[in-house]
Amino acid sequence: MRNQLCKKLGIDLPIFAFTHCRDVVVAVSRAGGFGVLGAAYFNAQELKAELDWIDTHIGDHPYGVDILLPQDPDGLGGTDPQILQRELSDQIPAEHVRFAEGLLEAHGVPPWPDRDEPVRLLGWTAATVMPLLDESLKHPRCTLIANGLGVPPPTLVERIQASGRLVAGLCGRVSQAKNHQRAGVDILVAVGGEGGGHVGEVASVVLWPQVVDAVAPIPVLAAGGIGNGRQIAAAMAMGAQGVWTGSLWLTVEESALQPAQRQSYLNASSEDTVRTRSWTGKPSRMLRNAWSDAWAADDAPPTLGLPLQGLVTADAMRRTERYAGSGDAQAVACNPAGQVIGQITAVESCRQVMYRLQEEYLAAVQPLLASLEEQ
Repeated sequence: MRNQLCKKLGIDLPIFAFTHCRDVVVAVSRAGGFGVLGAAYFNAQELKAELDWIDTHIGDHPYGVDILLPQDPDGLGGTDPQILQRELSDQIPAEHVRFAEGLLEAHGVPPWPDRDEPVRLLGWTAATVMPLLDESLKHPRCTLIANGLGVPPPTLVERIQASGRLVAGLCGRVSQAKNHQRAGVDILVAVGGEGGGHVGEVASVVLWPQVVDAVAPIPVLAAGGIGNGRQIAAAMAMGAQGVWTGSLWLTVEESALQPAQRQSYLNASSEDTVRTRSWTGKPSRMLRNAWSDAWAADDAPPTLGLPLQGLVTADAMRRTERYAGSGDAQAVACNPAGQVIGQITAVESCRQVMYRLQEEYLAAVQPLLASLEEQ
């Protein structure tokens, strides 16, 4: 499986693991893959602590950081996040706040311990993202910056590349891939609509080869629906030079999820996800539950755009994470997952997953090669 992209990054396997858990980043990178830490939920001080810990435990292996690079890095870059949050909060209708709070109360989710502690504006604006980028560039083992939503400005791409790092851009359609190419990114991540988190509508098997052809010779990572080695083999056969995985790492031993949330994922089938704007304002694939159904109902207030909807739901995110097993919290919890979650039915270590993926890949490829030799 080792190819030119692996050699460029100094890794053994073209298996990229997107995760919000630092332990998973380290475990995957140490097992020969490439761990990528999703940083949107951290502030700069928290991200520093996470990356310092990764640097201490990852050895000589590289890793990446995934952030949402702002479209206008200078527009709000100098704005104090707290001031910006107050300005944005004033734009949120009271009915949206009441609706969200009513769902939490109806499902027995305890209030936040400090009722006066405001929710946090997450890494969805220039004011909150730029400090994350600045911190990431201070860590030499962080060799890749991935942009998880939208097309990064060429000025930011050039700044990252000038530091000796690569830039990856996630896309859900061919037109987005071409825009990433024009911005100068080094790697494209083609995310099929069955993937978890922010995704488009085009299915993976349709999207992957189109993006490969559209942006050649830029290497493409296939994402959306990767849960075993057979699916990796399919992606590579369509021209991808590696795979970007996410849902696969939600239930591993190293994951920091609380038991109730992990069990929600283990219980889910591939039919139990839905694309919804109810959490961030952008279409995002999650486990379907009472929260997503309620926001889709006719009597629900219309979802707001990003970042306003994220401020509406931020209290629900932090409360259902802290109190994952209280009341019926999982019915209103934010649980991003792709349709491949239906394949994930047991808890494994990251190393076990990496070994299994390699074995399944070889088991899929070797009979094909043998059949060709017979001809």
